[in-house]
Amino acid sequence: MSVEPLLLALHSSSETLAVGVQPLGVAGGLQPARLASFPLGRRLSNELLPCVEQLLPAECWQQVSRLVVATGPGGFTGTRLTVVLARTLAQQLAIPLHGFSSPLLIARRLALGDGPLAGVPRFWLTQELPRRGTVAGAYGPQPDALGGLAELQAPRLFREPQPWLPANPSEPCRPALVEPEADVAQLLALGQLAAAVHLPGPWGPVLPLYPTSPVEGL
Repeated sequence: MSVEPLLLALHSSSETLAVGVQPLGVAGGLQPARLASFPLGRRLSNELLPCVEQLLPAECWQQVSRLVVATGPGGFTGTRLTVVLARTLAQQLAIPLHGFSSPLLIARRLALGDGPLAGVPRFWLTQELPRRGTVAGAYGPQPDALGGLAELQAPRLFREPQPWLPANPSEPCRPALVEPEADVAQLLALGQLAAAVHLPGPWGPVLPLYPTSPVEGL
């Protein structure tokens, strides 16, 4: 009996870990995904694997044929641990791995379909960092981008002024608010698209995204 290939998605760019599993392929992408979220906070380091196993037991990990992971920005430890797990699984299983920033996933929710920013050519997502400044990145439709939406300017730290506003007042600005299960569903959608066009997905380049240094200010 053939084993059904699976797509596994991991997202820990907030205080909540989100995990998604879906059959991989054209037919698989039409099937409902299994999604779960776990408000772990600092407990992620101890509970990451048990939470993943609640959705996909370890004995089924050999079925995973492609992985997707949110690369942040987020908490230094949480983001790093989940990316390390994804890299390790991809290396050991010899399968493709794709990393996507958490703001890109939020941007897809806002701009695709009937989202509130649908049709907007360029918009910004921001995250306030107390006493540091504002992390901001620009997003918009791009036909040749995977899924039709691109990161037009990668998230980076703007120190002044605060609150930060885009230089062009016609470009909307929204807070980058993570919705764990909705965003891990966006990861699954991107993973299905990557599989459909046979993107190679080497695990080496997939690294956590830190717009600021984790030791800055110490």
